[in-house]
Amino acid sequence: MDPEILTNLSTDEVEEALLGALLIDDEAIIRVVDILKPDDFSRKENQIVYQAILDLFEKRMGIDIVTVSNRLRDKKLLDDIGGHDYLVYLIHKAPTIGNINTYARLIKTNKAKRDLAELSRKIQELIQEGGKDAAELIDEVERKIFSIAEKVYPYEFASVSSLIDQSLKRIEDLQKGIVIRGVPTGFSKLDLYLGGLQKSDLIILASRPSQGKTAFALNIARYLGVQEKIPVGIFSLEMSKDQIIDRLIALEAGVSLWRLRTGRLMKEGDVDELALVYEAGERLKIAPIFIDDSPALTDLQIRTMARKLKHEIGGLGLLIIDYLQLIRANKQIDNRVQEVSEISKNLKELARELEVPVLAISQLSREPEKRVSSIPRLSDLRESGSIEQDSDVVLFIHRPKEGAAALPSNQVNIIIAKHRNGPIGSVDLYFDPDTVSFYSIEEVEQELEYHWFNLWITN
Repeated sequence: MDPEILTNLSTDEVEEALLGALLIDDEAIIRVVDILKPDDFSRKENQIVYQAILDLFEKRMGIDIVTVSNRLRDKKLLDDIGGHDYLVYLIHKAPTIGNINTYARLIKTNKAKRDLAELSRKIQELIQEGGKDAAELIDEVERKIFSIAEKVYPYEFASVSSLIDQSLKRIEDLQKGIVIRGVPTGFSKLDLYLGGLQKSDLIILASRPSQGKTAFALNIARYLGVQEKIPVGIFSLEMSKDQIIDRLIALEAGVSLWRLRTGRLMKEGDVDELALVYEAGERLKIAPIFIDDSPALTDLQIRTMARKLKHEIGGLGLLIIDYLQLIRANKQIDNRVQEVSEISKNLKELARELEVPVLAISQLSREPEKRVSSIPRLSDLRESGSIEQDSDVVLFIHRPKEGAAALPSNQVNIIIAKHRNGPIGSVDLYFDPDTVSFYSIEEVEQELEYHWFNLWITN
């Protein structure tokens, strides 16, 4: 039957055609059992017949007009569908079993339309009741719409042939020592520990103030957007868009942030910092990095805006939130610890819903400053133990105190304090406060070797 004709069939005709096909071929149920549920059918009679077919399939019994009729008689439901004659009628309504998958898709689509109509009615009732504010209402509606969409497009098996190439590529990468299965950070040693930032993970990046949390997050964002062309969303509750852009330009151009912001870019010899800034700007223009700097957002507003961003750009690689303690809970909670717990839980749910890693920056309490080593602990996460519980990964940025067993100047320690699905450890990086850039120690050493070699050659 022509696909266009199929789409013009009424809901009843499609359902009757599918049920008739199932009665004709007892193996046809295998093609739709994972797609259709009884309540996908619009009429009660059809729901009853399909449930009887499922019962027989689960018992590994043959499916035909006799066995289905007997099953319905045993359940005292045969008269409810119109008797044996209705089953005969269904068989005559099945033109061919070749279109059974198309029938199933149409039934799912019709079910979605009915659900949307019902949702529309409920929205009207909720609006008239006036019990919820707009943000809560929007969140509830969005969740239900996404739920309806997921039912229309169920998961399907993937053939081995479609998977073999990516599997061989993964094996080849493993042989080369490349084990990044998530979103890369741009720091190879950190990626070796984490395997990249994984989908649906809540990653907490924490330190005391002015330790480079935002700078580190933006280093990752710049790497993904410019180098990997992976979309990144940034919620900046502390800094303005202009401040974030200035930092990204300084990062990409490798120039002093202070000189960039005060108009004191230099031109010495072959180095023209203004030219470097313009070149960096051109690269950043085409980077899929998206920034919102709305202050005092609620967790519900963040969820709504993140959903919209992912839908509009067709995908999202990473979501950065700067920072967690500035988010407000959507509902009124007098206890601050409970409020942060609610926010933390909702961020984890957001990561799972969007299947995107969420990197949330967080403050630490003053406890590390009271210890000799000043090394942060999970218990130092400020205002709520639920942050530790809800997170999949916790990273600390640590700069030892002077006089302690300190790292060399401008060298910082990235501590992996929690890793739900892998090892913990630490990675040393170099931080350039002028350009707010982080580098691997190897990169800095190679640059120094190159610099001293050039001096030796010229002298």
